[in-house]
Amino acid sequence: MTFNQAVSSVFSKYVTFSGRASRSEFWYFVVFELFVYVVLYLFGWLFSGPNGELPAFVNILSGLFGLIVLLPSLAVSVRRMHDIGKGGGWIFINLVPFIGEIWFIILALQKGEPAPNRFGAVPA
Repeated sequence: MTFNQAVSSVFSKYVTFSGRASRSEFWYFVVFELFVYVVLYLFGWLFSGPNGELPAFVNILSGLFGLIVLLPSLAVSVRRMHDIGKGGGWIFINLVPFIGEIWFIILALQKGEPAPNRFGAVPA
């Protein structure tokens, strides 16, 4: 799956928590989110005042983008857990400070199950 296909796939399944998501779909979407946040930050840095504060419009755009991608991020995370045979509730491991985030990354990096599982067919 290419970068563009992954991002469009995640947005087309905006709130679809069922099914499975491949590693490439999940990680390309993570890269997309990071890229947008970095661009917004750099844009704000260019227009920052003498005290180094980001302009208000950058904070507003960053917050709006966060709201726009909140549900798709949760949905693709749940589908990623489904791909490795775990229930969607495993995304809540992120709530455990530091260790939980590392554990989630390790889970998200695992190969998906090669055969259909209880969550659906192998993603393309």
